[in-house]
Amino acid sequence: MSERHDSIFKTLADPTRRAIFERLCRNGDLTVAAITAEAGVSQPAVSKHLGVLKRAGLVSNRAQGRNTHYHAELAALAPLTDWTRQMAGFWHGRFDELEDLLKRMDQ
Repeated sequence: MSERHDSIFKTLADPTRRAIFERLCRNGDLTVAAITAEAGVSQPAVSKHLGVLKRAGLVSNRAQGRNTHYHAELAALAPLTDWTRQMAGFWHGRFDELEDLLKRMDQ
């Protein structure tokens, strides 16, 4: 697995970061204040989590006046989607092999 995959997995392994990312996916652009209002953690903690998400390429931001708006970068999930698809194919093949083996054992 590539460093990019590792970075995304590690970043989304944290439940608070994952919740922030999911919220941005559902709601589009949000300010730090809006994210903090429902995050269950302090504004400095939200800012730290957003920084980690940004370094992983999962979010980007834009300044608008005194506020910073964040939004999810859905294309950043492409490597995980590809990996998940490969793993699903691998396990599907393994289960097919197991099913064949069990049929032969029953004969």
